[in-house]
Amino acid sequence: MDHATLATQRDRHPAWRLLASPHAPLVASFLHRVFVAPNVRVMSEADLAEALEDELFALREQVGPEAYPKGARDYLTDWAAPDKGWLRKFYKPGTDEAQFDLTPATEKAIAWLLSLTERPFVGTESRLLTLFALLEQISAGTEADPIKRVADLRKKRDELDVEIARVLAGDVPLLDDTAVKDRFQQFQQLARELLADFREVEHNFRLLDRKVREKIALWEGAKGALLDEIMGERDAIGDSDQGRSFRAFWDFLMSSRRQEELSERLDQVLALPAVAALKPEPRTRRVHHDWLEAGEHAQRTVAQLSQQLRRFLDDRAFLENRRILDLLHGIESKALGIRDATPSGTWMPIDAMGADIELPLERPLFAPRVKPRLTDLAIAAGEDDIDTARLFDQIVVDKARLRSAVQRALRRQPQITLRELLDAEPLHQGLAELVAYLELAHAGDGSNALDGLRALVDEAVEDSIRWEARNAAGDAVMREARLPRVIFTR
Repeated sequence: MDHATLATQRDRHPAWRLLASPHAPLVASFLHRVFVAPNVRVMSEADLAEALEDELFALREQVGPEAYPKGARDYLTDWAAPDKGWLRKFYKPGTDEAQFDLTPATEKAIAWLLSLTERPFVGTESRLLTLFALLEQISAGTEADPIKRVADLRKKRDELDVEIARVLAGDVPLLDDTAVKDRFQQFQQLARELLADFREVEHNFRLLDRKVREKIALWEGAKGALLDEIMGERDAIGDSDQGRSFRAFWDFLMSSRRQEELSERLDQVLALPAVAALKPEPRTRRVHHDWLEAGEHAQRTVAQLSQQLRRFLDDRAFLENRRILDLLHGIESKALGIRDATPSGTWMPIDAMGADIELPLERPLFAPRVKPRLTDLAIAAGEDDIDTARLFDQIVVDKARLRSAVQRALRRQPQITLRELLDAEPLHQGLAELVAYLELAHAGDGSNALDGLRALVDEAVEDSIRWEARNAAGDAVMREARLPRVIFTR
C-alpha cells in the first residue's frame, strides 16, 4: 500500500479506472443489471448492444441527449479496449459474432459499490464464529498425531452427548432474531462473492494457459525437448492451487445429496420470519443452481483451453521446415515484444500471395471404368413365406411423452437423474426410447434450455440402465447400457 504502488494501480487497474471514469454510473449500473444480477456469463454483441441502446435511450430522456452522444456498439468497443478493460471481447470457435463477458476487475468494482449501500446492521458474531471454525478445521486437518486427533474427536463426541442430553431434557436453545439476521447476511455476502470468484478463476486459468503458450513461442531448443517440457506441464492448469480447489468444490456441489440438503435448508431458512423481514433477493432461493451454472461454464473454459493447447502442440509437431519455423518464431517474438506498446503506422509489410500454377502434364490420364459382366445364371426364388409387412414396422418414440415424464418428476423434486427417472417409469421401447431421453438431455444442456428444463452430465459417475426386450424368437431378455450420469434440473 505504498504511494508508488497505488499510483500505478490508479493508472493501470481496470477497477480503479472504472471508479474514476465520468461514465461510471452508466457502466456499473448497466453491467450489474445485465451480467451480475441475472448471473449471465456470456452475451452476444447484438443482444448486449440492444440492451445498452434501450438504457441510453432512457437516460437521454432524463438527462438530455448530450450526456451520452455515442452509439451502443461504440461504447461496448470502448469498454472492451485495452485502456479500459471492463469487458472481455472474444469470438467462440466456429462463429463470427463477437461475445462479451465481464472482467474480474469490473465485478470487483461493482461489488465495492454494492458494499457502499447501507445495511440493516453490522453483525460481528457470525464472522467471529466463522474465523474460529476455520482455525479449528486447519488445526484438525493438519494434525498428524493419531493420539491427539482421537482425543479431539472424543472431546467433540462428549460435547455432542451433553447437548443431546440437554435437548432431551427440554432445554432447547434457539437463535434470536438478531443472530439469525447476522448469519443470513453473511451467507448472502459469501454467496455473491463465490459467484464473483468464478470469473476470477476463469481469468487465472487463461493466464496460466497464456504463460504456457509464451514458453512455446519463445522456445529455441530442439522439438523433442520442447515436447518434454510441455508434456511435463500439461496438467499445470488442473494441478494449480485454483484448479485443485475448484475441482474439490465441483465434486462437492455435484453430489445429489448435497444439492437436496442445500435446497431443504434454504427453504427452511427463507421461511423464518426474521429472514423474511430482511427481504432477501429472489435468486437466493436458487443460489446453488447459479453456482452450478457458473461452475459448469468454468469447467467448459478449462476444457476448451486444454483442447486449444493440445491443438497448438499438434500444429507445431507437423511443422518440419526449418525456415518456416524460424519465420514463425520471429513473428511470435516480435508480437510478444510489442504487446504492451503497439507501434503506429505500417511497420511490417507482407508480400502478396503467389499464384497457384497447375501444369497440364501433371493431371492424371483418363482411366475407363470397369463394367461388371453378369453371368447367365438364373436366380431361383425360394419357397419360404416372408412377411414383408415387417419392413414397414417402425418404432416412433413420442418425445412429448418423455418430456412430460421429466417435468412431472421435477415438480416433486428439484432434480432427478436419468436412472432414477427410468426406475420410476421403465422404458417401453428399449434403446430407441433411451436415445430419445439422451437427445432431450442434449437439448437442455448448458444454455440451451428446453421448456425450463436443464440437464447436466457428470462424466465421473457411471450409471447402469436395464430394460426388458424381445429377441428374434420372441423371448424376453434383459438389456443393459452403461453411460455417464445424466441429471435433469429445473
